[in-house]
Amino acid sequence: MSNATLVALPPNLATNAASPEWLNKADNAWQLIAATLVGLQSVPGLIILYGGAVKKKWAVNSAFMALYAFACVLVCWVCWGYRLSFGSELIPVWGKVNVALNQKYLLEQAFSGMFPNATMVFFQFVFAAITLILIAGALLGRMNFYAWMLFVPLWMTFSYTVGAFTIWSLNGWLATMGIIDYSGGYVIHLSSGVAGFTAAYWFKYCLDASQLLLIQVGPRLTKDRERFPPNNIILMLAGAGLLWMGWTGFNGGDPYVASIDASLAVLNTHVCAATSLLTWLILDVAFFGKASVIGAVQGMITGLVCITPAAGVVQGWAAIIMGVCSGSIPWFTMMVVHKKSELLQKVDDTMAVFHTHAVAGSLGGLLTGLFAQPHLNYLFYGKTVHYVGLFYGFHTGRVGAGFRQVGIQCLGIVFVVVLNVVVTSLVCLLVQLVVPLRMSEEDMEIGDEAAHGEEAYAIWGQGDRLENSRYSTYNEMEAPSKPTSSQVEMNCTKSVLGKYLGIQ
Repeated sequence: MSNATLVALPPNLATNAASPEWLNKADNAWQLIAATLVGLQSVPGLIILYGGAVKKKWAVNSAFMALYAFACVLVCWVCWGYRLSFGSELIPVWGKVNVALNQKYLLEQAFSGMFPNATMVFFQFVFAAITLILIAGALLGRMNFYAWMLFVPLWMTFSYTVGAFTIWSLNGWLATMGIIDYSGGYVIHLSSGVAGFTAAYWFKYCLDASQLLLIQVGPRLTKDRERFPPNNIILMLAGAGLLWMGWTGFNGGDPYVASIDASLAVLNTHVCAATSLLTWLILDVAFFGKASVIGAVQGMITGLVCITPAAGVVQGWAAIIMGVCSGSIPWFTMMVVHKKSELLQKVDDTMAVFHTHAVAGSLGGLLTGLFAQPHLNYLFYGKTVHYVGLFYGFHTGRVGAGFRQVGIQCLGIVFVVVLNVVVTSLVCLLVQLVVPLRMSEEDMEIGDEAAHGEEAYAIWGQGDRLENSRYSTYNEMEAPSKPTSSQVEMNCTKSVLGKYLGIQ
């Protein structure tokens, strides 16, 4: 571009050190907005949804697991996770370890799109974070918080980055084969559903004198599992609403450009979610005689998950069909198959993540293989070699390409399932060697007070907490009959800090 041309450009379009020639300001702005929308799905979306959907005594712990995961993933992501997922190839399923922190790298153009690496790093981070938060949904109500603190960075490093590189990186094994995962049906939802189910199953390997014993994590306390009413359905609906609206950025941001394909992806996303919600609602009314708001939320989520791998590569009528399927098939697996399956009954998946994410995610991947439209795939991928849905393969005479696409979609499901069963099991084993995965029975009886010394709705009289709360670290604690030296030291430290900060 000549100097004369630069001078002729309006000031808002002229390039400079902060706006290089390759930067598209509109795309960069949309990408940052889309990333923020996805971030809001987690913080505060799933924090509110989990906090309202669980029993009152688990509200704080459930919300805190989500908040911790969001923060922990970000630090791990910029230090090594992003380059493992989208950096230079080490092997066909994994990138090379490197940081995404230095100025030179962050201000360069991203591997795709007309915006800097800094924008891409943030955009991809919010996807990694929500994956871990979805896994937490299967473990609420009994996982040791300290075990969760170790689980998050380990699983993100050894499972999520492998799936992301294999399916999303330009050099990934399945990406080069032509798998279609528009926005994370495989990388995020199938992964989190399988990993959550696996983590809920395995507890530890215990080396006995004579044999290696396999012990399961087991369900929540019997009374919790038999009766686990939401402590605040309105709050849960607020979180669900943030999740639904945030999906505009979830699927609309993945073309990496403010394009017509992004617009189609957004519309398809909401059409499928609404259709799925209505389908689930109709089935609830037809078979149980009541319109359940919790069921409606489940139907909404399965619709959003199902359309995710296909959002911008299928037509509107296909989004309707996918909504009907996502509102009925996961409903059937949850309401019928689950009650008849010994394995599913044994594993206590608190938020039914297996059905809403693993089943719905794999369903979406398979339906993508049927409905993916070649021209829409060209708009997204910029290629015409692969990416032909089976129905369009019959219509255009490319039947072989259509069957090939379905085969690749199935291969992707197998890969993600095997990866997450193996890695999640190994991570649980490793964590168990350091800290118990399961809370003690006494702590599970009490819940938030035992885990964090805090309650979600601890209001008495004029808003004061119970003065005799024996678990709170911010109120007077019951003095043990024989305090240990470490307890004496801790109490002294708290006293000094309290006087220094003016806290009585």
